[in-house]
Amino acid sequence: MTYVLAAEEEHNPVLPLPSEIALGLVAFGILLFILWKYVVPRFEKLYEERAETIEGGIEKAEKAQAEAERARQQYNAQLAEARTEAAKIRDDARLEAERIRDELRAEAEAEAARIVANGEAQLQAQKAQIIAELRSELGRNSIELASRIVGESLEDEARRKGTVDRFLAELDATTGARN
Repeated sequence: MTYVLAAEEEHNPVLPLPSEIALGLVAFGILLFILWKYVVPRFEKLYEERAETIEGGIEKAEKAQAEAERARQQYNAQLAEARTEAAKIRDDARLEAERIRDELRAEAEAEAARIVANGEAQLQAQKAQIIAELRSELGRNSIELASRIVGESLEDEARRKGTVDRFLAELDATTGARN
């Protein structure tokens, strides 16, 4: 039995001694207490601050995104309004151009009609003047020719006028019958 007692008295190096286990448990408890009392609250505080920072950043990002969306919608509304206004301005300009073109066309037509009327009036005046000159020339030539034929002077104004008028009336009647 001495052999068994010797084996019991010898300590197994793999298993710790009970006093070492007790000391290890006390040290582990103290370490847990220190960690629980000082370190864990700091980690919790840092974790909460980090979570608040992240949540604040997310809220800021959401607010910024909402603001950007509002700005985009406002920009789109302004752009649509500008396009509508530009279309209105184009339509107004087109209508104004058509109105001006119509006015210019009417003015040109009126000017052309006035020029034609003036031309016709001048033509009629020149025609009347030429006819008057031709009548007087024709009258002089007729009187001179008649004076040579008749052999007497037809210088008397009243006679000459009657003779010329009679001759021209006969001439008009002759040309009127031909036409």
